[in-house]
Amino acid sequence: MARSDDTLLEFPCHFPIKIMGANEPDFAEHALALVSSHVDDVVEDEVESRVSRNGRFVAVTVHIQARSKAQLDAIYRSLSASDRVLMAL
Repeated sequence: MARSDDTLLEFPCHFPIKIMGANEPDFAEHALALVSSHVDDVVEDEVESRVSRNGRFVAVTVHIQARSKAQLDAIYRSLSASDRVLMAL
């Protein structure tokens, strides 16, 4: 495993990415497409969705095998650039 000096993570590693947005019919697919543009092997079984109590929002968690900090940075930049993504953790 490789470790960069500017992160505590050791790569490759299992990494969950939580993406929140409005509860719209295609939000989960939108979030998955943004992540998949940076990850070759996202498996549909590794994607979870949970609707908020009031039903207005949805949290989508995509579990990936992260290869590097640069890859994670690129994913978060793509998520932040989307008007539909309210928050990404």
